[in-house]
Amino acid sequence: MDFMSDSSRNQRRFRTFNVIDDFNREALGIDIAVSLPAGRIARYLDKLAGYHGFPLKIRVDNEPEFTGKTFINWAKSHGITIDYI
Repeated sequence: MDFMSDSSRNQRRFRTFNVIDDFNREALGIDIAVSLPAGRIARYLDKLAGYHGFPLKIRVDNEPEFTGKTFINWAKSHGITIDYI
């Protein structure tokens, strides 16, 4: 999982949240918005889990969205290990 940033033709900034399966490199989902706080990320991951199930481990970098209490508590509540790179 990771974030990317870009801007539209009218120079408005936006971010994408990309969820990729490390095993088969399948793109499981992409969420696009101007703001992607940890609460929105947790809700989006719950939605994806409805389709694919919850993973045993998630690999992420040290961005604030992944190191804050909201994301850490979400992962713990679903028995998910966070693997920081």
